[in-house]
Amino acid sequence: MANRLIGDLPKVGIRPVIDGRERGVRESLEKQVMTLAQTAAAFISEQLRFPSGETVECVVADTCIGGVAEAALCAEKFRKEGVGVSLTVTPCWCYGTEVMDTDPLLAKAVWGFNGTERPGAVYLAAALAGYTQKGLPTFGIYGRDVQDAGDTTIPEDVKEKIVRFVKSGLAVAQMKGKSYVSIGYSSMGIAGSMVDSSFFQKYLGIRTEFVESVEILRRIDEGIYDEEEYQKALAWTKTNCKEGKDVNKPEDQVDAARKEAEWEMVVKMTLICRDMMIGNEKVIAKGYREEGLGRNAILGGFQGQRQWTDYKPNADFTEAILNSSFDWNGIRQAFVFATENDSLNGVSMLFGHLLSNTSQIFSDVRTYWSPDAVKRVCGKELTGLAEGGIIHLINSGSTTLDATAQQRAQGNPAMKPFWEITEDEVQKCLDNTLWPQAERGYFRGGGYSSQFKTAGQMPVTMSRVNLVDGLGPVLQIAEGWTVELPDDIHKVLDERTNPTWPTTWFVPRVNGEGAFKDVYSVMANWGANHGAISYGHIGADLITLASMLRIPVNMHNVTEDKVFRPSAWASFGENKEGSDFRACETYGPLYGKK
Repeated sequence: MANRLIGDLPKVGIRPVIDGRERGVRESLEKQVMTLAQTAAAFISEQLRFPSGETVECVVADTCIGGVAEAALCAEKFRKEGVGVSLTVTPCWCYGTEVMDTDPLLAKAVWGFNGTERPGAVYLAAALAGYTQKGLPTFGIYGRDVQDAGDTTIPEDVKEKIVRFVKSGLAVAQMKGKSYVSIGYSSMGIAGSMVDSSFFQKYLGIRTEFVESVEILRRIDEGIYDEEEYQKALAWTKTNCKEGKDVNKPEDQVDAARKEAEWEMVVKMTLICRDMMIGNEKVIAKGYREEGLGRNAILGGFQGQRQWTDYKPNADFTEAILNSSFDWNGIRQAFVFATENDSLNGVSMLFGHLLSNTSQIFSDVRTYWSPDAVKRVCGKELTGLAEGGIIHLINSGSTTLDATAQQRAQGNPAMKPFWEITEDEVQKCLDNTLWPQAERGYFRGGGYSSQFKTAGQMPVTMSRVNLVDGLGPVLQIAEGWTVELPDDIHKVLDERTNPTWPTTWFVPRVNGEGAFKDVYSVMANWGANHGAISYGHIGADLITLASMLRIPVNMHNVTEDKVFRPSAWASFGENKEGSDFRACETYGPLYGKK
């Protein structure tokens, strides 16, 4: 478990603030306030880990903060320690603007202890008013039930908000200063692959790096990769990646020698794309320091179609293996690597990865199958969760192999953080995946696409960032479940599209209203051809993260009681969707004006 990117992982700063009146008042509160801070720090470290596996570290101010000087000392400590998220805690009245955190780039929240002995809630309200007046959006955390003064436990509703806030704040901090590597550029006129550098920089703090696809060919021709690892990877691939049926017409099929050459090519592509993202010491040792340093990329994308795939094997294998939680080197953190260089879907995948610590599914949001249509073509009726219709999620073989759903959590199909995955589960994922020859009508250069269907039933969240001219970025969210169709239905529906690709059947949670009136409405209101699908119902976390980045959410099915945004959003109107748009417009992107 190690951070593979340049730069230390961000820490969580805990700010115990206190009534500064000495000669009795402050002294009576010191122990309680500091205990509250230390309790919060211990809870956060126990609950949260980074996607790379490390425990989240908390930094508590050296003293309680009773005024401006101590606030400045705390800010300096946080700066030196690399704090990326700021949580202020107190059970008492404090001097609002004198003790506040004024760093405009730090995600910040205030937990005002709900007790009757001291007015922590009164301070919370005063502090939030000050933050709002000064243009520093801040999250307010206030427990529903009154606690006794000596109670050092954290109520469940407070825990939920602290975790949601900290997870989202850490996601913001992890993105800052990293890179998106665009290998190639625009794919088949897909707007999301026309990488918008301004969006990445101003909203995410991510720089964009552009590499022509020919660089892959150069590195292959000149041997700019680790030859020893290549041999290991090729042997692992031959053992674990079983070829599927070649569905090409006999006249379009290629011989065994050509197929072997394509396997060798796609394995080398995988090594090289990874090296472009994070570097490789072995490449530096071979004398290629520039190439071996990588680009400190937290995510990337590969153009592929058509200029590359009309000529060389597709990157389906490369994308699928990078996006999975394992490869020939064993179980490891998944990469975030977008098919067709759809950078906006890559961003959506990154959000899901940072919030859930799991690998992400990249799919076309391909087809809505109504119950009537299924009955017409199959002679069968959809039942259970699928009875209202299904959405076919499918793409050209690039989906993470974790999506075979062969991992288990509490006995149920799951996609887990890599440190919870067993070797047996890895083997089951591999055993349930075939690699047919790519259909050469799509991919003239050949290659191999992964083929599987997502098993069982998993809670998942589909999301997508879209750019709207004149408005900026917006985020769509649809929580729901994967469903497993009977084989006789699956086979008929799957073969109407492309049976060489991986399939996930998705049912969003509907509520009879608006974009979630029914399954058809979700499909009809989706803003692009792709979606990023994350394990678990993480819609509320995505909403909180989006508010930190000033990206409004234009479609979601999260219940209103789970929506957690900065307190300032309440000043922009009672309707939560409208206030979100107005607040994001007012504050603008986190790292600069539009």
